[in-house]
Amino acid sequence: MSQAEILVVYHSRHGATAELARHISRGVESVEGAVATLRSLPNVSAENERPVQQVPESGAPWATLDELRRCDGLLIGSPTRFGNMAAPVKHFLDSTSALWADGSLIGKPAGVFTGSSSLHGGQESTLLSMMVPLIHHGMVIVGIPFSESALSSTRSGGTPYGASHFTPYGKPTALSDEEKSLAQAHGARVAEVALALKARRGSRERTAR
Repeated sequence: MSQAEILVVYHSRHGATAELARHISRGVESVEGAVATLRSLPNVSAENERPVQQVPESGAPWATLDELRRCDGLLIGSPTRFGNMAAPVKHFLDSTSALWADGSLIGKPAGVFTGSSSLHGGQESTLLSMMVPLIHHGMVIVGIPFSESALSSTRSGGTPYGASHFTPYGKPTALSDEEKSLAQAHGARVAEVALALKARRGSRERTAR
C-alpha cells in the first residue's frame, strides 16, 4: 500500500487553531498509510509583508513551498479575521504562484479549517474564502459529510465546509468533544481521498507504460 503525506498548515494567535490542527493530524494518522506533517505560519509585517520571525519560538516549524509541492493532500487553517482568513495565511497562499504555474497541486485533495471568538463571527465565509485559491490550483475540495453525527449535535464549532472551533472571548482554548470529533473526521477523510487518488494515479501510470 502506498503512503500519503498530508500537510497540515495553520496560523494561530492564541493556540486554539493550533489545537484544532493537532486533532486534524490525529485524524490523518488514524488512516493506515497516511502521515501528517504539521506546520505553522509566521506573523507578517504590515509594512513589508514579510515574516516577522525567521524561526518559531515554539510549536510546529514554518511551512515551506517545497513541502506543499511534494504533499499528497493539504489541510490549511486560519483564525477568522472579519469573515476572512488571517494575513499570514493569505501571504502564504499568495506566494504559491510558481506551484500554480507548474500544476504541482492539481488533483490533490484539500480541506480548510478555522475558528472564531463569536459563534456567528464569519466561520463559513472564512472557510469559503480559503477554498478559492485552492480551487485555482486545481485541488479537490474535501469537506465533512452529515454522516458525521457531531455535525448535527454540535453547539459550538463544526461545519460541513470544514472543521472549526468557537472560543468565546476570555475563555480557555479547549475544544469541545464535537469539535475534536469533527476535526479528526476531517483529517481522516482528506487522508482517505489522498490515498485513493494517489493509488489511481499510480494505476494509470502503470497502464500507460
